[in-house]
Order: sequence, then C-alpha cells, then structure tokens
Amino acid sequence: MNKYLIILSNFAYITSKPSTMRNYIFIFLISGLLILNACQRNPKNVQVVDFENTTESQSRNLADEPGKTLKVAVSAILSPKETYDSYEQIFRYISKKLDRDIEFIQRKTYQEINQMLENGSLDFAFICSGAYIELNPDNGVELLAIPVSNNKPLYQAYIIVPERSDANTFKDLKNKSFAYTDPISNTGHLYALNRINELNENLEDFFASTIFTHGHDISIQMVAKGLVEGATIDGLVFDYLKAKEPERVKDIKIIEKSQYFGIPPVVVTNRLDKQSQQQIRDIFLQIHEDTAARKLINGLLIDRFIEGKDEDYNSIRQMKASLP
Repeated sequence: MNKYLIILSNFAYITSKPSTMRNYIFIFLISGLLILNACQRNPKNVQVVDFENTTESQSRNLADEPGKTLKVAVSAILSPKETYDSYEQIFRYISKKLDRDIEFIQRKTYQEINQMLENGSLDFAFICSGAYIELNPDNGVELLAIPVSNNKPLYQAYIIVPERSDANTFKDLKNKSFAYTDPISNTGHLYALNRINELNENLEDFFASTIFTHGHDISIQMVAKGLVEGATIDGLVFDYLKAKEPERVKDIKIIEKSQYFGIPPVVVTNRLDKQSQQQIRDIFLQIHEDTAARKLINGLLIDRFIEGKDEDYNSIRQMKASLP
C-alpha cells in the first residue's frame, strides 16, 4: 500500500450523532488520497518516515554522537503533505548547519508525538501548545525555542463557518456538525470545549456530530466545502492560507477569535547531549540573521525564534482545569 494511502486511510473519525456527513467525508478523503499520492517528494538529506514503520527500538539505536542522524517530528497541525512541504527547507537548513542528517517523522495524533518525545525516540519536535501542557515534566522534555509571528509569540483559535452560514456566534452552532483537529489540540479542541462549558451546555451533545480531522487545513477545507457547519482551528494556519492561497479560505467567515495563547513551541529531549541541544537552540535563535534562512521562516509567517518560558502556557492549563 502506498505510504500516503496508509496515512490518510485512518486520518479522520466521526463521533456523536450519526448523519449522512459520513458519506461526504469518505468522498473528500478519497479525493485527498489522490492528490497526496501525486505530490510526494523526498529530499536527499531529510528522510521522511512512514507513520506505521518506526519503532522505539529503531529510534534508540541511533546514538547521539556527532554526525549521527537527528530524529525530528512535527505534530500534525497540517495534513501530512502540507506539513512536509512547510518544514522541509527548515530541516535542510538545520541539517547543513549541523552537518548531520535529519530523519523527519510524522504521526497521525499529537499524543503519539508526545509519547515518542517522552520515551526518548525523538531529538526535537514542533508541537502544539495543547500537546505541550500534556507532557510530563519529569520525562526529559523542555522548551527549545518558540516562534514569533506578526511580532507576537502568541496565537489564537478561530471559530469558522461557511460564508453562507447563518451562524454568527458560537452559540449559533448548537446542534450543527463541527470539526475538531486533535483530542489534545488547544485551538483545535480545548478552546471549543471551553466555550461550550462557558455556555453551561453539555460537552457531549452540544453539536449534532463531530469529527477529528488531524489537520487544521483539512478542517478549513471541510468547512469551505460545506462538509461540516463549523470548526475550531489554529488562527496561524488560517492566516497562512489566506496570505499564500487565499482561494482556500474565500468561502469561509470567522465568527469568533479566542484570547491569545502561548504559541506552539519547539521542544527538545534529553536524548540529546546538552552541547547538541544548545547548538540547535542557537540555530533557531539566529536563523533570522541569515538572509536566505529568514526567507524560509518568513514564508511560514514566522518573524524569528526566541527562548520561551513554561509559564507562557499557564492560561491553557487553567482553561483545561476549568472543564468538568
């Protein structure tokens, strides 16, 4: 079976009340398979690893000596191809600066990436803010750097609906179909749960049906195509698509933006020695000083990277703690 076929055949699942939406989603995902299958690429010094074929024992066999392969992951904020296309050049740059190959690993869920971080199967990773607060601080994972976008190390959740929708507030989405991104996503799940709770509604049956898409861009596309009546998504992803591919969001309206949260960070594990950790941190903190590299991160709407603080994520922890 083709690699991308494996990836997307398990890419989304629907919960709650049954509806004919299942049929539409099946058609949509099959279309996505054909597109991804036609577009895969594989750079020489950045190895892409299939979701299903990396084991903990294989990961641990790579010693942390100079020149050995670094194992890197990106949580599925975007669909697999979008994630790969977005980060490939950054990993090429880091690989060249360190003179070390990079093995780029993807997994379907944020929790799978968290597990790999905590068991020492990864060196560093780009993860979601919601996933960050779920990490056990005793398992050797710490902040490496955080991006600054639009002059802020912060981001928001957007609640979106089709342009033609009569919904203008979050409350208007009651008894409608809705897309989440990942169970431990902040902007893609937790924020919407918090809003339901603020309305004193039941978290389980506020929406008529729900789906976890495991990609903010997929949630956006499902709303644009009318496959769901609303979604909660990462505002950074929406803004990126609006800037780079505006046709993908032209049929969408934003009915709510959240307060600002600590932005999705880059984290590092103690699988790497301290010297290597600092070398990688320095690359991130200085990347905007390199003209060519600055173009790479600016292309992702990132101004630069800075050192983050764990307390920047306390508002997300507090929001989670407020849920029943």
